[in-house]
Amino acid sequence: MITDIHAWLDRAAEEGRLRAMDRAFARFLGTLDPQADPRVLASAALLSRELAEGHICVDVSTLGEREPGLSGASGWLASSPLVALPGGEPASPLVLDGSLLYLRRFWRDEARVAAAIVARLAPVAVPAGLREELGRLFPAAGAGEDIDWQKIACAIAARSAFAVITGGPGTGKTTTVVRLLGLLQTLAVAAGQPRLRIRLAAPTGKAAARLNASIAAQVAQLDVDAAVREGIPAEVTTLHRLLGSRPDTRAFLHNADNPLHVDVLVIDEASMIDLEMMAATLDALPAGARLFLLGDKDQLSSVEAGAVLGDLCARAEPGHYDEATRTWLLDVAAADVTAWTDAASAWPLDQHITMLRRSRRFGSESGIGALAGAINQGDVPAVAAAFASGMFADISRMSGTSAGVAALSIDGRGDAPGHRHYLEWIAAHRPVAGAGDDAHMAWARGALVAYGRFQLLCATRAGDAGVVTQNERIAQGLFDRGLIRATTGWYEGRPVMIVRNDYALGLMNGDIGVTLAMPDGQGGTVLRVAFLVMDEGDGERVRLVTPSRLTAVETVYAMTVHKSQGSEFEHTALALPPEPSPVLTRELVYTGVTRARRHFTLLAAPDVLAYAVARKTQRASGLLGRLGPD
Repeated sequence: MITDIHAWLDRAAEEGRLRAMDRAFARFLGTLDPQADPRVLASAALLSRELAEGHICVDVSTLGEREPGLSGASGWLASSPLVALPGGEPASPLVLDGSLLYLRRFWRDEARVAAAIVARLAPVAVPAGLREELGRLFPAAGAGEDIDWQKIACAIAARSAFAVITGGPGTGKTTTVVRLLGLLQTLAVAAGQPRLRIRLAAPTGKAAARLNASIAAQVAQLDVDAAVREGIPAEVTTLHRLLGSRPDTRAFLHNADNPLHVDVLVIDEASMIDLEMMAATLDALPAGARLFLLGDKDQLSSVEAGAVLGDLCARAEPGHYDEATRTWLLDVAAADVTAWTDAASAWPLDQHITMLRRSRRFGSESGIGALAGAINQGDVPAVAAAFASGMFADISRMSGTSAGVAALSIDGRGDAPGHRHYLEWIAAHRPVAGAGDDAHMAWARGALVAYGRFQLLCATRAGDAGVVTQNERIAQGLFDRGLIRATTGWYEGRPVMIVRNDYALGLMNGDIGVTLAMPDGQGGTVLRVAFLVMDEGDGERVRLVTPSRLTAVETVYAMTVHKSQGSEFEHTALALPPEPSPVLTRELVYTGVTRARRHFTLLAAPDVLAYAVARKTQRASGLLGRLGPD
């Protein structure tokens, strides 16, 4: 039994079981109810700690396992003025929903998301001609080929106000959604309806820029009428820009009272969307609009609390289609999904989820593909064998020592580039004296492309193997080789990442720039930081920013795996800590591996890798339960 809550909070903080913030939160609740049961305050502190780890709630039946004095929590929690049951006191800071304890804000967000999705699970009317248009966009597979999951995804989405398309790298998520949009626009035009108002969005600037380039190329090749092609936007915006971020507030310009002007909203990299952002997006979506989410369910979840895509796709692997969906797909898509049909256990949500199962980027000869698959299965021996066999030229495991990480990051390995490449590119391709603005802007764009060929990823920010230390070591190594002129401050070649949204500059958290010496108009040069940004209506372009205006940036020779989501690099290196750590999970390693297009290098000891692959992330949430058959 906990009798002295302050002593318990202090001891838990000293032992590292609570943060100072968790302790302060519990003490604040104590000021709201001076007679509060100490067990309620202790439970609130543990809930606060769980939120920091990305969990939406805490299952109170497990509290006794963490602290013996918290057993039997449902009874004394429900009787506390600080805790309300669903539909109870609206001012209470905590909500107990079944066995799950929430902060009220997160309970409300979860309920809003679930209600909005459930409202969109009823099939929508499909205009005539779907079968014929699907057949034209997706010609019949050849003899012996698997069924076309991209075609299935389009068929399912065509009858849905809400649909999710998930799959790993190279499974064709972007190709699928472009064809889906072409399909929907074609059917709308054929039915004499106005062209659909379509918007494309992603959680970060990097993800938006990558999708923008991919979408533009796909739309140009799409076999549809010109009027239909013009109705498929090539511009992708960030969710913050789409919703209308307002400085110094969590609220957005667009909400339930001021909804978006959109008929179809497509969001890529949905694994990065936290619960609060998903709730805001659904609030701003008109009742008649359709929402399609794209993402890899096996990637890391959002940094903030929630794992919305993971919850939605928890049942995607076996399909769980019902008989109506099986019949529908056989009719309109000539696809037999009997092997993925389970009418007895099917949920309405399952009928709106498609998992793309064939990677066109990573074939049987790809070590990156084999590695990603083994990691997803938690197959530690297969992961070790992929590195040890020598049959895969695109993957390598090296020492994770400080010197080894820095050397690899600077010089690369073989034809897999390191950071030396982009710095030498900048020097070799510098425009001649007197060259105009166009030449320098093209050079700046080329520098950003060259920088993007390699990236070192780290599991953590702090520690000897973390981002901060690695950035310092790499900068020193580049300086020692004469590739940069300084290791601190602003200097040509310094790569930086925006770490806080800057609405005045139009730069978002995660945007990356490279510092360059640009003409000052008087025969000299001045440092400017070049970014690739998305401008509404203008697509992707280079923006030059004076360093003094960038108040929230970090050097980014290395970045965390979390920050890398939405990006791809020709050569990706992943450095893990020398010892097992709670941050190491299967999803973290998988995300790091799948950032690589052609080369992947692991910088870690075998036992640390095995530890990470064996640990699957489980985030506490009640969202999936709210979306079940009841």
